[in-house]
Amino acid sequence: MRFTTVSAILLACAALASCASSSGMDEVLSPGPSSETTSSITRPNSPVPSASIKSELREAPAPQMAMTMPVPEASIPEVESFAGSEPGMPAMPLPAMKPAILTPAEKPVIRKAAIVRGDVYARRFRDAKPINFGRTTSPRQLAVHGVDVSRWQGDIDWARLRTQGANFAYIKATDGGDHLDPMFKKNWREANEAGLRRGAYHFFYWCRVASEQADWFIRNVPKVPGALPPVIDVEYNGESSCKRRLSREKVLEKMQVFMDKLERHYGQRPIIYTAPDFYRDNLRGAFLDYPFWLRAVAQHPSKVYPGRKWVFWQYSGSGLSHGVAGKIDLNAFHGSEDDWHDWVADKSS
Repeated sequence: MRFTTVSAILLACAALASCASSSGMDEVLSPGPSSETTSSITRPNSPVPSASIKSELREAPAPQMAMTMPVPEASIPEVESFAGSEPGMPAMPLPAMKPAILTPAEKPVIRKAAIVRGDVYARRFRDAKPINFGRTTSPRQLAVHGVDVSRWQGDIDWARLRTQGANFAYIKATDGGDHLDPMFKKNWREANEAGLRRGAYHFFYWCRVASEQADWFIRNVPKVPGALPPVIDVEYNGESSCKRRLSREKVLEKMQVFMDKLERHYGQRPIIYTAPDFYRDNLRGAFLDYPFWLRAVAQHPSKVYPGRKWVFWQYSGSGLSHGVAGKIDLNAFHGSEDDWHDWVADKSS
């Protein structure tokens, strides 16, 4: 009887301990917020990728946590969905807890986006004063043609002009330190909308401080990805109110100040546009590491500017084209179509 009483007391204590233990486990298993993460969750250190990159990533298999020693599937319990904590809420499924080894074939591959190359339209211009440059040196032998324009071309149908062979356009922006071409903003916007590669040029005024002219250009010409390098137009102009003829040294000095300021702002080395007489007096042998745009409307640039490398050739000032009323300057890029795409690729960033 004594043994039976003791046994009963012990059994009662065991039952009470079991109840207390069960209550504690309920608290541990009850759902609640957690700040824990696992090695399978990576916190981004940079902004969310663009939509195009997201779509590529979705096509690749998602990485899973790699395990050194795989656990047999039979030993891992399947976790069922549990009901939401609020009435009417749908069941919240838990992710499958089956780790797997990530094989090399399953690693996601991010493909590089293809570079979009714009269409190049063949030259269909006419010329009011056609010149025979020779069969091998004719601008017709060059693949990529374009135009340069100012207020004097009036209202341009840019979409039509492009189909005639204008793949690029240099647009008059500024003159000196206080003049803005009244058609610049319209031409700048519409040339881009029509799909032309566009750039802006400044007519340099020899009676104005170079840094002021650079500031004026920067103030009026937007810095945008894909724009062609800015151009400094240096030539003699008999119709200009500035009649000064500076020394070669002073010309080169003023040009350098202007070009340095533009290069710092736009991140591209400016192109120098010039004509034969000004080149002969001031630029022969100078600025060898700068790109040149040469006017030569009677002979090939190799004859007019012997030894000078060039990027653009202005071969006519009397071009005719659908989309423009009156005459227009015609130009060509020095290279093949592939050379053109390679050259402008650096201007797209």
